[in-house]
Amino acid sequence: MNELQEYINKIFADGIHKAVISKPKGKESEYRKITVERLAKFYQIAKYTEKQVFHENVPFDKIGERCFEITDGQYLQLNAWGEEKEHCVTVSKKGKVFYGAKKNASAVKNQPASHNRQKQYILPEGQVIEPLVDMGIFTKEGRVVQSMYDKYRQINRFVELIDDCIKQNNYKKLNIIDFGCGKSYLTFIVYYYLTEIRKIEANIIGLDLKKDVIEKCNKAAQKYGYENLHFELGDINGYKCPFDVDMVITLHACDTATDFALFNAINWNAKMIFSVPCCQHELNNQLSTQNLSLLTRYGIIQERFAALLTDSVRANLLEYCGYKTQVLEFIDLSHTPKNLLIRAVLNPSATKKAKEKALAEVKAAIGEFNVKPTLYELIVNK
Repeated sequence: MNELQEYINKIFADGIHKAVISKPKGKESEYRKITVERLAKFYQIAKYTEKQVFHENVPFDKIGERCFEITDGQYLQLNAWGEEKEHCVTVSKKGKVFYGAKKNASAVKNQPASHNRQKQYILPEGQVIEPLVDMGIFTKEGRVVQSMYDKYRQINRFVELIDDCIKQNNYKKLNIIDFGCGKSYLTFIVYYYLTEIRKIEANIIGLDLKKDVIEKCNKAAQKYGYENLHFELGDINGYKCPFDVDMVITLHACDTATDFALFNAINWNAKMIFSVPCCQHELNNQLSTQNLSLLTRYGIIQERFAALLTDSVRANLLEYCGYKTQVLEFIDLSHTPKNLLIRAVLNPSATKKAKEKALAEVKAAIGEFNVKPTLYELIVNK
């Protein structure tokens, strides 16, 4: 066993939760960067080209060997973060190996005496919550894994955004649709929160287009004993719901799929809507303006502005349809970029004047930027 392999094996024995392999040795390297992340049941390696990313799942006991295979002779640096230390291995162009380690800054942040442990979270530490255990966030004893505190906080933040609405009403029963549920990490948590913490009878249907994902989620629901949580294969557009809907959740429904989800929620007269949009391409491909051409001159500015305009239009259209709407910052569970969450609560006291003003603002934006948002077309021209 050579020196590099010894160091890499030693590093991964420290319970590494994240690693980055960088600095390709030659220009011919296929991947510019490689990341390694510890998940609940395996490590996931992500290999980045300029335009794509490729994933590979590796068992815990094989990760050191696999990272050595990737690094040896091809990359000059590996950084890794464990429970207590940050490790770094570098290789000179002549092949000499250097290793160093220092106190992990996040280890200090996550010490028991810190404010992170003092905060009273809705999902309390010390209580065994099976989905959180399977996600690798809780140990089997119900303690938070130190390296997973960021995700633990993110999940609690999402539950807090829902709880803000729930605690203002004396709900006994809630019927919920989760569009584009994917692996349903948050769906399981929402079910647990409603039934075990708020003691509300919850009926939840998760909807997705991937058959294998739906099968796995239904098996997990059975494993947890979540009797009123079911997953179905289906499309957001035109879905026929089997019950009166109280809440609609739509996280990362791509592009106009979010619009169809919101339109369905409006038609169902849902009491609450929680939506995290993504991949907002529609308006970016339509934007055209003479008076404000500064916003469309630079590609990246136009892309970001188009996304903000899309969500502003959606929020206003929800106001027009009788909802009290907020656009809040939300940290994504998987990759932790900053996203926006649209939270809308049905507002029986919404005035006709306020609704008309919200619609007028949408029409002004549409006229200025020459766009045809899908949700506008669905609502106004239906």
